[in-house]
Amino acid sequence: MNTTDAELVALFQGLDTPGVSDALDKLGIPGQCLGIAPLDNYRGTVVGPAFTVQYVSCAQPAGTVGDFIDDVAPGDVVVIDNGGRTDCTVWGDIMTQYAGQRGIAGTVIDGVCRDVAKALGDGYPLFTRGRFMRTGKDRVEVAAVNGPVAIGRARVVARDIVVADANGVVVVPRGRAREVAETAHAIEAAESRIRGLIATGMSLGEARAQLGYHQLQTRRA
Repeated sequence: MNTTDAELVALFQGLDTPGVSDALDKLGIPGQCLGIAPLDNYRGTVVGPAFTVQYVSCAQPAGTVGDFIDDVAPGDVVVIDNGGRTDCTVWGDIMTQYAGQRGIAGTVIDGVCRDVAKALGDGYPLFTRGRFMRTGKDRVEVAAVNGPVAIGRARVVARDIVVADANGVVVVPRGRAREVAETAHAIEAAESRIRGLIATGMSLGEARAQLGYHQLQTRRA
């Protein structure tokens, strides 16, 4: 991860996907990855630049399925577009082990994974459409690396900022990362103040009115 990547990732420290999602809504930016769920109820939040991979149905003879991982930098999030396919996997235990050894932050797949016991045991973060045991070998192959992909209807470009946790996955366009992070922190600060007010005995309605809760996520004009 280069210096700029590290600076952008640091902007999202202390945030989670609900806060970032609210900021995206307020700014009118699509980025929520519909249907992509965490493999486990992760306590932390994964944040990293996207390393994108696109799979397609394989040719004859079939091409490779996982060699791209040698080019992924530590701290990156592997983002795989397998067209939402759930009939064959594009990630298994060997990929999990190697990614963990290389310090890769996590993997997001518009498709399925397998060998989940390894990922769960290692605590390696995976976000997918589910799990299925059938191999992708001789069924799919890598068509492109670090080009634009679609994950759960969200467009992802290489080096966009991926934020993922137990709630799901959101993608922040790299060019708007600072704006999104600032907005998310402002929303979280307001919500924190609301929680503080209700802890003192104020009614929820009063606390929300005082802090403008109902406009926090409203899109800016």
